[in-house]
Amino acid sequence: MKKLFTGLALSALVLGACGNGEEEKTTDKTTSNDPGREAYANSSCIGCHGKDLEGGSGPNLTKVGGKYSEQEILEIIKNGKGSMPKNLVEGKDAENIAKYLAKQK
Repeated sequence: MKKLFTGLALSALVLGACGNGEEEKTTDKTTSNDPGREAYANSSCIGCHGKDLEGGSGPNLTKVGGKYSEQEILEIIKNGKGSMPKNLVEGKDAENIAKYLAKQK
């Protein structure tokens, strides 16, 4: 019983030392103060392009801003391209997503 208690106490000490009481910073691309990133995360875009823009059934968007301008991306969102249907996102959300994606270079 003493060995069990000692083992538990040691485990608690080790686990307690792992954290410093502060939240870890995250690089999750779905949480941010960027309205475009938030609109992307809350849209159907992630179904094809992935949560982190990594692609899936749709193309990888991690560097799409190096290929298309913000206006060109907005036109793709509005009019569709290839198998992507048009107007999946509209209005201010579409504009914010285009601005966010244009920064991905």
